[in-house]
Amino acid sequence: MIDPKDTIEVNGYTHQRYYQDFYSNEEMIERSKALLELSLNRRSVRDYSDKEVPYEVIENILKTASSAPSGANKQPWTFCVVKDPEIKRKIREAAEKEEKQSYESRMSERWLKDLEHLGTDHHKPFLETAPYLIIVFKRVFEMENGEKHNNYYVNESVGLACGMLISAIHNAGLVTLTHTPSPMNFLHNILERPGNERPFLLLPIGYPAEKTYVPSISKKSTDDYIKIY
Repeated sequence: MIDPKDTIEVNGYTHQRYYQDFYSNEEMIERSKALLELSLNRRSVRDYSDKEVPYEVIENILKTASSAPSGANKQPWTFCVVKDPEIKRKIREAAEKEEKQSYESRMSERWLKDLEHLGTDHHKPFLETAPYLIIVFKRVFEMENGEKHNNYYVNESVGLACGMLISAIHNAGLVTLTHTPSPMNFLHNILERPGNERPFLLLPIGYPAEKTYVPSISKKSTDDYIKIY
């Protein structure tokens, strides 16, 4: 929490007093368990209902994502929200064209083998069925008064925002999928984005279809990814 009335000056800039809620050990454990349970139920979904989602939910999700930390607080991201059916159709057609080429010639045999358990191919109907697409662009630099100013730790910053975005989507009771057709330049062209932006990630957002199945997978054990020193 921020107290805007309790401030100090640091190098000529205002700093506001910050307060953090404190919980007992038991409360912290319960809160961390609740988020863990919610997170473990998150899955990447490729079959969507076309049921409408209130835009206010989408806006709140994006506000949550934009609260992510970023290098020098530059917030080097743009979230393009696509609802228009014609634009979604163009995105699907372009994505499937690139994906078809990837599956047929760009991907190595090992890569294709690693994808087998997911049951994926170049067909991407979810790009039209899902009520919303969010295309995340990273802002490599900014133009201020005709001068170019680089942003810092752009990939790291946008990656953090995307992680918070995915968690916010799931927390709202919706599903998504991290889709990265390669190359993604067609997104820049279709959405007519400026030259300082590069496509980073595409996420369909909505409700799962009535009968949705996902691959039976498992996560690594904590021994595999936690090292205590």
